[in-house]
Amino acid sequence: MHQKLQQPERFYAGHQVGAIFLQAEYFVGIDAGSYQCRVRLTNRQGDQLANSCVKTPPMALDFSAGVTAALTAVEQAFTHAGLPLDAQRQASAAFGVTGGHIGRIRQQAQAWSMPFMQHRVASDLEVACLGAHTGQCGGVLIVGTGSQGTAFDGQQFHSLGGWGFALADQGSGAQLGRSALRLALSCHQGLATHTPLTQTLMAQFEQDPEGMQLWASTATPSQWASFSPLIFDYATRQDNHALHLIDQLAADIDDLLAFLINSSQQGKVSLLGGIANPITPYLSPNSRRRLRKPLGDMLQGALLLARHN
Repeated sequence: MHQKLQQPERFYAGHQVGAIFLQAEYFVGIDAGSYQCRVRLTNRQGDQLANSCVKTPPMALDFSAGVTAALTAVEQAFTHAGLPLDAQRQASAAFGVTGGHIGRIRQQAQAWSMPFMQHRVASDLEVACLGAHTGQCGGVLIVGTGSQGTAFDGQQFHSLGGWGFALADQGSGAQLGRSALRLALSCHQGLATHTPLTQTLMAQFEQDPEGMQLWASTATPSQWASFSPLIFDYATRQDNHALHLIDQLAADIDDLLAFLINSSQQGKVSLLGGIANPITPYLSPNSRRRLRKPLGDMLQGALLLARHN
């Protein structure tokens, strides 16, 4: 998936009205996350004026309520800054939306009537990528319960993942947990030799494959991922099955990182999420050389996009 974005130095935050060019006085960065919306308001000089945060449903589940909550958070930020609400008409805003890689969500948000001079909609990962690399080439890969990444090559984004546990999420905690339980069941059936890890996993289901099957029929990705800390723990004890599972996970993440590194014109990649730290020592030397801690957060990325509208 590719989303065009001009190079930052080619942008100018304003628009033409008749023969008069209006420049934005304020910039609004909006992180419309899964269950909360954060807003940061700055002026033209880059001074931070206010922050706000409200609870919100994911836009993918309730689009109207999600947008309404985001605009409420923006109003709060203007109020906290001592500005009238009609000052929003002098603002350039950018949304980083969870699920924004899905075309219908991005299009709905872009078409929604907004109080701003102009606004732009991107995915949360895209603004995270801009923030992490201050608008320069680079990538972001999140590896937690699921996995999703994007890379910016200076002109456009190249994204992968975000399609759910059944279709994607390579290199994720959920996939690691599922692989481990499958292996434990194989050992229980005599297809492989038990190690302490697989014995511990089967003990959690009282050595009962039927109980395991019943649990698996309703398990959420988060429940599958809940076994990840145990697997990493046994890997540190040199458990052969745990090491094999972690090596497989690291190989999947290496593949994702290679895509992002190449797509970003050999830029650095920020590895984020719950299993980012424990998996790093198992990654290839080339992957580890390309990792970099984020230089900024999602709101900084959204503000960069707002300035470059």
